[in-house]
Parts: sequence; structure tokens; C-alpha cells
Amino acid sequence: MIPTSVIGLIIAVAVLVYLVLRTKVHVLIAMIAAACIAGIIGGLSVNDTMSTISSGFGGTLGGIGIVIGLGVMMGAILETTGAGESIAYHFIKWLGKKKEEMALAVTGYIVSIPVFVDSALIILYPIAKSLSKTSQRSILTLTVALAGGLVVAHHAIPPTPGPLGVASIFGVDLASMLGLGLTVAIPCIVGIVWYARWLEKHFPEFVPVEQLNKSNTQLKQDHIDYLANKEKKNLPSLTRSISPIIIPIILILFKSLMALFESNFGFEGLSQSAIGQLIDFVGSPVIALSISTLLAIYTLSDHLTKEQVTDKMEEGISTCGIILLVTGAGGALGAILRETGAGAEIANQVASLPISPIMIPFVIATLVRIIQGSGTVSMITAASISAPVLVEIPEINLLFAATAATMGSLFAGYFNDSLFHIVNRLMGVTEVKKQLVIWTIPTTIAWSIGGTLVMILNLIFGTQGSIIDPLLPLIVLAACLLFVRSYDRNQNKILTKTSN
Repeated sequence: MIPTSVIGLIIAVAVLVYLVLRTKVHVLIAMIAAACIAGIIGGLSVNDTMSTISSGFGGTLGGIGIVIGLGVMMGAILETTGAGESIAYHFIKWLGKKKEEMALAVTGYIVSIPVFVDSALIILYPIAKSLSKTSQRSILTLTVALAGGLVVAHHAIPPTPGPLGVASIFGVDLASMLGLGLTVAIPCIVGIVWYARWLEKHFPEFVPVEQLNKSNTQLKQDHIDYLANKEKKNLPSLTRSISPIIIPIILILFKSLMALFESNFGFEGLSQSAIGQLIDFVGSPVIALSISTLLAIYTLSDHLTKEQVTDKMEEGISTCGIILLVTGAGGALGAILRETGAGAEIANQVASLPISPIMIPFVIATLVRIIQGSGTVSMITAASISAPVLVEIPEINLLFAATAATMGSLFAGYFNDSLFHIVNRLMGVTEVKKQLVIWTIPTTIAWSIGGTLVMILNLIFGTQGSIIDPLLPLIVLAACLLFVRSYDRNQNKILTKTSN
């Protein structure tokens, strides 16, 4: 007989999916409604249900709300001061000609950590457009590489709100989440860059026509002119531009390393020393992000008045309000599942399945992403549902589980994803199949690579991993490549008929 707590969870998830997919109800209200249903059917009283929702909501935001707010404030300063453009210019300068797409992908990888992905793409797109004109590179290739770097980092690396919320719900050390996210994101971005280069060869119409007849000497001169033009522009230095992003990462990692040295390398009492206390203080996420925000204000905004700086930061805060609410609602749903015992009941069943338990958050995030499009909501929902289950299974590596949730949320950006429309709209692409090839396929490639890596890492370093785990993302990756080849053949047939 199915326990009432599990029945409550099944009905709650069904209602959540229906409300998001079929009605005008916002996902925030849908998640609160699902939490109420799961609690009451699961055996809690009305008062206990509402109390658990409140404590789960507040407990989740209590740990990360300030961090998210500080992150978006810092991001607003970076947007306004041209720091992102400065980072792109320096990477283009270092990597040289014919590496523009990699330079833009690296720029996206860095800039998206504090800046929301949609606005970051709109801000940095003119750089891709300018490079396309001066380097005989496809605007399609450059934009997809830039957007790829942005979207992967946004989904994988705290302190972006989604991964930060997932780390909080799973109770994972933020520095560990940061380190694994930075590492797993790199192969995903490399996969998107590889695909972006393929697009350049198969969509020649996106290479600027006026560039096609230029000699190599002329193109090299165009590239030199671009760099000279950017050098004359009043952009902040690379050091000033990148410091507010890098410094909090270093401080948080130092705190984690101190704990590692203290527990594993015989440095007992290090955290109690004066230096240890200082590292512990500046390495806490709130203080680290406060330092970086102050650094951004006082090193990048010399040309802005106090009122302008305040206005920009408040604009940034206004953009993260709904993300905070949805993250809190996810914490409330997770608290209900723990309180009713649904997590423990399902855990007993999951432990007997032939797949690793960390596939649960990956699959849930993937399904929610298909349903409603938001990567942040997808990973928060997956974490809220799966964390109460996984904590009941002995020796599960919750770091891998949390990263699996973030990777699952990358799946197939398409019509219900705002970034899908921004990428295609910027380049004027209106044909549906071409839109899917341009953006849905690369996000799915990143999903496949990230999912496969997490499953393999869990197989090697985690527990209860299965050789079956990496098969799902690899099969989907193969299907993507077959779709692209099929589209390419059809296009060639159309071109052949047209020429005849």
C-alpha cells in the first residue's frame, strides 16, 4: 500500500505541473499550492503545514538572500561601467585572430557569474557584431559561443541565484559547489564552442558579405583596427574589471581550504587563530560578496555620481525579487516533504533502482525545464523535491546530486525560454527549425556533457553509482547530432534543387 505522504507528493507534483503548464498561475503560487497539498494529504495539520512552509521559506532565504542581493548589485555595476566589454577585449587581444569565439565564450563564462544572463548577452552582443565585421567570422558562431559561455556559467556556478539556492537546499558547502561548478562548466562550454564552429561552416549566409572578398592582409588589418579602437575607448582595466568577480571566489575557496587543512593535514586549531578567524570572516559568502560589491563601486564607477550608482544597484535588486521568492518557495516545498516523511519513503524505493540516486535531481530538473523553461526554477524545483529523498539514503554524495540538478536545468532551451528568443532575435532568425539548430541543440549538448561528467564523477568518486547513469545524456547527445545531420542533408537537398 502506498503511504499517504507519497500520495500527497504525487498529487502535489501533478498539480504543480498542471498549474504551470495549463493555467496563468505563476510558478511561485503553484509551488506554494503544491506544498500545501503535500502537507495536508501527507498527514500534517493545517497549522503544521503553514508553519513548516514559513520555516522552510525563511530558512532557505536566510542563508542566501543577502548573497543573491549583493551579487546582483555588483553585477549591475559591472554592466554599467563597461567591465564586461573590457574583459572581452583583453581575451580577444590575448587569444588572437581566429580565436574570437573562444574569447567571447570565456568572457561569458566569467561575466555571467555576477550578471544575469539575458542582460549580459544584450550588453556584450555589440562586441560580437563588431568582431564579425572586422574578422570575417560568422555572427552566428560568435553569438552562440558568447551565449553558451553565459548560459553554462549561469546554470552551474554560484553566486548566480540558481546554483546558490540548490547548494542551500542540499546543505552543500558553497566553496565545493563553486569549485565543481567551475570545473564542470568548462567542458560544456568547449562543446558549445565546437558546435558554434560547425555552424559557421554550414550557415555561410551569416558571414558578412562585404568581408568575403577581402584578402588575409586586409582582414588582419581589420582585426588590428578593432583592437586599436577598443584600446582608445575609455574602458576600465582588466584588473579592475575582473577583480570583483575573482576576489569573492578566492575568499570563499580560502575558507574551504582552511577547513580542509585543519581536518586532513594536522593543522588543528588553525580556525581559532587570529589568521584563521580572519579567513573565516572574509570567506563567508555575505562578507566576500560585500567586499567585491564595494570593490566594484570604488574602482569602476569613478565617472558615476552617488545617485547613479545607487539607482543602478537598486535596478539590479529589482530583477532578482521573483528569483528570491521562487527559491524560498522551493525551500518550503522541500521542508514539507521532509516533515511528512515522503522523502524517507521514496528513498527506500530509490535505493533498489538500477540507476544512481543522483539521477533523480538530474531527471526532475530536465522535465521541469521542458515544462516551464526557466533554468533557475527547474534546478530549485528539482532540489526541493529530491533533497529530502537523497538525504535519507546513506553515503550519497550530495555535492554531485546538487550539481546534477544544475546540469539538468540546461536541457533544450526553446520557445518557453527567454534566452532562446533573445539569441535568435538578435540575429534576425525566424525559421523555427533554424532557431532550434542555433540554440536548442547547443544547450542540449551542454546538458549532455555536464550530465555525463557528473555521472562519471559519481561513479568514480561517489557511492551507489551505476554504469547506466551516463547512458541517458549520451543517447540524447547522439540524437542531437543525428538531428543536426538530418537538417544539414535537407538543406543541401533544397540548395541542390534551387541551383538546378
